[in-house]
Amino acid sequence: MKKTQIVLLVLIAAAIAVLISFLKGSPTYDTVQIAKSKPGKSVSLIAKLDRTQPVEYDYKNPNYLSFTVIDSLGSSVKVVYHSPKPDNLEHSERLVLKGAIKDDHFECREILMKCPSKYKDDVKVAEKNLPTSMTSPSDIKIDPKY
Repeated sequence: MKKTQIVLLVLIAAAIAVLISFLKGSPTYDTVQIAKSKPGKSVSLIAKLDRTQPVEYDYKNPNYLSFTVIDSLGSSVKVVYHSPKPDNLEHSERLVLKGAIKDDHFECREILMKCPSKYKDDVKVAEKNLPTSMTSPSDIKIDPKY
């Protein structure tokens, strides 16, 4: 074999090794049922806050927060978080919870909140922001240069 072919094979092998290491490090998200089948093992859940259940938080004991979440398949679990309550927990669309199932609840060590987008389509606001002189799409004038 030529030296260039050997170098090329080594580079290809190194590229494959790097790709495999990236795949192992990529996060995966589990459902509540999968997390319950792996008690004590660290998992990441994506769920939303169950607004029908109370959020238990006492400002006198800021290191205890308890609430219930529902995953995308409809399974729910009680979450216990031993840190101060994150701001806007009740307003978040989705929660990414990192922790493990312990006894009958999810012992959470980190909460990441996916906040609602301020860019959601709101038809009433969009209509209000339209100029009043514009009554139909035919009123839009396009410069022929463009």
